[in-house]
Amino acid sequence: MLDATPLRYKTESLPFPYNKQAYCRYEPIEQKIEHAKVLIVNDLLRYESDLSDIARKDWKNEIDKHLRLENQLSQMACDNIAKNVQRLVKNPTSLTVHLSEIEDAARTFEPEAIVMSGTLSDFDYYNPEYLANFEKFIKSTKIPVLGICGAHQLIGLSFGNPIRTLDNRQQHEIRTGRVAEFQYRFVKIIDSSDPIFAGIDDSESGIWQDYTLEDKILRVWQNHGLQVVGIPEGFKQLAKSYLCDNQMMVKRNDGQMIYTVQFHLEKSFEDWSKNPTRWEHPNESRDGRILFENFLQLSLEHTQKQKD
Repeated sequence: MLDATPLRYKTESLPFPYNKQAYCRYEPIEQKIEHAKVLIVNDLLRYESDLSDIARKDWKNEIDKHLRLENQLSQMACDNIAKNVQRLVKNPTSLTVHLSEIEDAARTFEPEAIVMSGTLSDFDYYNPEYLANFEKFIKSTKIPVLGICGAHQLIGLSFGNPIRTLDNRQQHEIRTGRVAEFQYRFVKIIDSSDPIFAGIDDSESGIWQDYTLEDKILRVWQNHGLQVVGIPEGFKQLAKSYLCDNQMMVKRNDGQMIYTVQFHLEKSFEDWSKNPTRWEHPNESRDGRILFENFLQLSLEHTQKQKD
């Protein structure tokens, strides 16, 4: 007798990873967080005043072209972050500001969490005053911070660790054609006890994918050619990959809570919204969405403790 089950519903197993099925279960996104006040930080370059003398020299007559691209990408990056906040929080409040405005915005907006975007250009192309002011801010703020990709690198740099290419070269030695991590990659969790991974040791939680439960692996979107070398003092490493050792770290001391990720965890809802139906969709960067949600929960708890 012929099997009348439609092909797309057959549970044919794939060889990797971990007998992943050829389908994905339907997964509605529930807003479990009642409220959150989030400051979104655009870390890309906007105007010529944002540039260092090195950038002006290297870009010469192409400054406008480079800045147009920076502004285009900043819109996409900040929108993706805002979309995560809106989809995960019932009553969200957010404000988007530039890196150069972070200290004033944190003081006047009084956020419960700060989420910082990725970057495009090397940090020696940034106005040195911006970098100095940010270093002072990030070393003293008690507001929970999540740094994504370039912000992960900027935070590492601010705490004294160098930034190198993935093949350990200085930034100025090779500006283009770098070794890069791109598209979806697996990263290895090396400390699953951190609360950002809540539920990872509970196979009945229904939160994490099988590959995460079985071998402490995350599947996340990567797009970078630089890395933080080593782990800054006061931070703890949480994840690594083959090309980039420092994929995720946290600082939970001195009244601070700073999480940084080299990958783009904010891309989850961008993928989710592109699916043709809600019944047949790829998991894509679902892991990133879980981490984002857990960060917001931890931020609210941290902020409440600061008030008590």
